[in-house]
Amino acid sequence: RRLWDISPLVSADAPIFPGDEPYSLRWTARLSPQCPVNLSALTMSPHFGAQADSPLQYADGVASAAEVALDAYLGPCRVIHAIGCGPLIQIEHLQHAADALPARVLVRCCERAETVWNPDFTAYAPETVAWLAAQGVRLIGLDTPSVDPASSKTLDSHQQLLRLNLRVL
Repeated sequence: RRLWDISPLVSADAPIFPGDEPYSLRWTARLSPQCPVNLSALTMSPHFGAQADSPLQYADGVASAAEVALDAYLGPCRVIHAIGCGPLIQIEHLQHAADALPARVLVRCCERAETVWNPDFTAYAPETVAWLAAQGVRLIGLDTPSVDPASSKTLDSHQQLLRLNLRVL
């Protein structure tokens, strides 16, 4: 087995949700004859780069990241390409890969990593989240900023995750 890291690079010029805390790094100590280590301080949003949303991000009174079991995040995964599928990942974009899906599915929507904020990124249609859960999937992910469109105020796909007890990357 191989471990594939598809995490986007965390850097000061990576795109972030408007109004979110940007990444910055400040050196607090540097290697020198008087100092045996490099030390730094980071400032950034916990929603920066690749991250796992805990249910507490989109609902009150539910599990925080510290309380969510890790088993959904560990194990075989399938990456399904849906590059250029439009604003929402629909069931028909994934059906070709429906045979024997593992418990973890990541969808690749981007040809390459974004370098500027794009409010029109691809997200999941809520019915696609439900369809994946019905296939036995326990974790979904994608290479865009959210499972819901940037303009969503109801977070319908996030609410499906909560209702179906799914995890997201």
